[in-house]
Amino acid sequence: MTQIERARKGEVTEEIRKVAEDEGLDVQVVLERVAKGQIVIPSNPNRKTRIVGIGKGLRTKVNASIGTSTEIVDMDMEVEKARVAERYGADTLMDLSVGGDIAAIRRAVMDAISLPIGTVPLYEAFALSIEKYGTAVDMPEELLWEVTERQCEEGVAFMAIHCGINRRTVEMLRRQHYRYGGLVSKGGSYMVAWMEHNNKENPLYEHFDRVVEILKKHDVVLSLGNGFRAGAIHDSTDRVQIQELLINCEHWQRLVVIWDVRPWWKALAIYLSTK
Repeated sequence: MTQIERARKGEVTEEIRKVAEDEGLDVQVVLERVAKGQIVIPSNPNRKTRIVGIGKGLRTKVNASIGTSTEIVDMDMEVEKARVAERYGADTLMDLSVGGDIAAIRRAVMDAISLPIGTVPLYEAFALSIEKYGTAVDMPEELLWEVTERQCEEGVAFMAIHCGINRRTVEMLRRQHYRYGGLVSKGGSYMVAWMEHNNKENPLYEHFDRVVEILKKHDVVLSLGNGFRAGAIHDSTDRVQIQELLINCEHWQRLVVIWDVRPWWKALAIYLSTK
């Protein structure tokens, strides 16, 4: 069972107890917030990591991002980056590698540090497609699922998944004619190119239940990616960005059926009030 399922059964797990101790909170407070989906504990049982709670009423956490590019691939450098991040107090680490042997780099980083590690499985899937087929747009859908499953099995604790991109959103982008900053999300750009080339729906949107099934199996925290986030003030809260936000809010509503759940339009109002 996942942390949230165990919390809803009233079970105080070792992870919940540790978070409560670190944060100076009553165990029952943490238990209740995990049960409600207000606190997450990225702790894939396939890899022993430092226990970190993220969410309501907890200290602000710092995530450090590392990763190779297509031009610079140096495993030792990435391992050193990860060690420096842990040494100076990062709470979690995101491996955003897009070049080289991504799986080997990830394993080396995992062996070097104890922080919970996150990924964007889309990056590795497209990199493998380029290596095997010569182009990202020829990626077989099943490769994406295989990469996601394998990363979970290795012990990745949280994943950014681009589930909010769909054909309707892409069409809305086309009708908008232009964006000053364009598409600034690498995963979003990859996925839109794949969808346009193959005239298909985004498999992460179309088969969202499969995404959830894989991550739930390994108790991996799902982070809903923003493929259409604004890269310029001009584009902030444009129709495309808001449409993706609505889709992600709907995904969230399906996932977290909690006692005081807010409907998506209230979640959107809260989001807009912070802009």
